[in-house]
Amino acid sequence: MVVKQVKHWLVTRANAARWRPIEDWAEARGAEFTQTRDGQGFLIEQPTAAPGSLRIEWGVSQRSYLPGSELRMRCEMKLHHDLQLMVLCRTLMENLERAVFEAYTDTLKTRVDTDTPEEMRWLVMFPKFNNASSQLLRQRYGLVGVTKDLTGAWLDGELSEALVQASQDLLPEGHPFVLMSMRGNLYLRTEMSEPDLPKVQAFVRLLECAAREALRVNARLSDSGAWPTTTSIAFTPSTRPGDVA
Repeated sequence: MVVKQVKHWLVTRANAARWRPIEDWAEARGAEFTQTRDGQGFLIEQPTAAPGSLRIEWGVSQRSYLPGSELRMRCEMKLHHDLQLMVLCRTLMENLERAVFEAYTDTLKTRVDTDTPEEMRWLVMFPKFNNASSQLLRQRYGLVGVTKDLTGAWLDGELSEALVQASQDLLPEGHPFVLMSMRGNLYLRTEMSEPDLPKVQAFVRLLECAAREALRVNARLSDSGAWPTTTSIAFTPSTRPGDVA
């Protein structure tokens, strides 16, 4: 027991030194940095972040399609719960589609189990958006949403440019990556074997960009759900109550 405790203390201390730049950056943002109980990962929480409360975690992957360690983020937005949109690495999309087909298709029916992660179920449930203006965007990412209109609107502007830029360095071809709007929040997951401050900062900027664009699209949704509205009355983050997942 003593040896185990000493080993845990040494690991925690070593990681604290290794992650010091990230901790300093988090504190400069007004966020709280804590190591996980096992000392193998960390958590950053910033309730006052804009455009929504931010949570950043690095540690052992929670998804089978992300081997090893992952960086995961959540931005709490209180968006319309029907605003369900996703951008993911095209290679990953193709791999997940094959996995869904192999796991849930038989001679009698096709079903998608509720235990399957949303990012896999959505590939079956929702239409793909193939009309992005950027050829590079179409080649490198899969684009999926509850309606093609809303997916296109989310990508029509700053987010499209940010994703194209990320494909040049931050997200090399084939690197697993998922960005989703669901349950009123924005989520980002990506494989990251070792936490690196410049990359963490870059992914935060990408998530913040997606969140701003989601706020813009959110104003197009009415009480009836995920369909564009031409009326002057629409949900906005300040007028619609939302549950935090």
